[in-house]
Amino acid sequence: MQSAERPGAAGPEDAAPGVPAARDAAGPPPGDPDAAGTPRDPAPAGRPAESPERPDTAPDGGTDPPPSPDGVTDAPADGTAQDPGRAPSGAALLRAALWPPRATRSQLVVAALLFALGLGLAIQVRAAGSDDTALRGARPEDLVRILSDLDDRTARLDDEKRQLEAQRTELETSSDQAEEARRQNEERERRLGVLAGTVAAEGPGVTLRIGDPLGVVGADMLLDAVQELRAAGAEAIQINEVRIVAETAFTDRNGGVRLDDEPVSAPYVVRAIGRPQDLEPALNIPGGVVQSLENDSASVRVDRPERVTVDALRPTELPDYAQSSP
Repeated sequence: MQSAERPGAAGPEDAAPGVPAARDAAGPPPGDPDAAGTPRDPAPAGRPAESPERPDTAPDGGTDPPPSPDGVTDAPADGTAQDPGRAPSGAALLRAALWPPRATRSQLVVAALLFALGLGLAIQVRAAGSDDTALRGARPEDLVRILSDLDDRTARLDDEKRQLEAQRTELETSSDQAEEARRQNEERERRLGVLAGTVAAEGPGVTLRIGDPLGVVGADMLLDAVQELRAAGAEAIQINEVRIVAETAFTDRNGGVRLDDEPVSAPYVVRAIGRPQDLEPALNIPGGVVQSLENDSASVRVDRPERVTVDALRPTELPDYAQSSP
């Protein structure tokens, strides 16, 4: 039985003997020169052009997908690799290693400990650098005041060191060491009495007079003045008739200022004993006590008399339970 001749295809006479003509309709067999890309002879004149070739038949009877125009063959729809012998890419290996996560309990505990350690180190570094940050953002006048206070404190510590060394030398070289020790104890007691406010004091210093016609001066402003004087080396301070010591309380109550629950009113007269060359510049420093009070419409005057007397005393309070040890 002979099949109809297809346009553009070889006729039955071109087929090999004994091979049915239907074989041409199914496409060239494997190994055919036409399958390897050998161009066919152009159709003779007057014969219609060949129709597009039908897809090649796979050895298993299926049909191979046609190649894409750019020469890249699409991956199969079932997700299998087209080339079984090709190694997986680095991205695929990384994705397979990270997902799904396979963290164990011990790894989670170690990660939590490392996070806590890093957080603690960050907080410690930030706290250590807070002082440097504060100094870096300070105003020039504040830096000058801080430097002046440090210099004054260093000078006072050097003086105290020399005095202690002199006392030690006197004790070592004195013929009557008992008498020398008694004298030094009395001197130390007097100094402590001045600091505690139980002994009157007299010496060089400054007086600060603050007028407050508008009633703007509060306890905090007086406290700033006292702290500035102490930082400059004041040894004894008195405001009006109240002796100022370490435990003195500054409070605002009923529109007035109270010191140790005693009312004081303007004008406020602050008397301080110390080195005048240190006390007066500390009050007049830019941005200091005097400038702050004047900015609040208070009148301020600083004097440097020859002698300053601090005679306000605090009552001596004997301890109930503590006793001096031998």
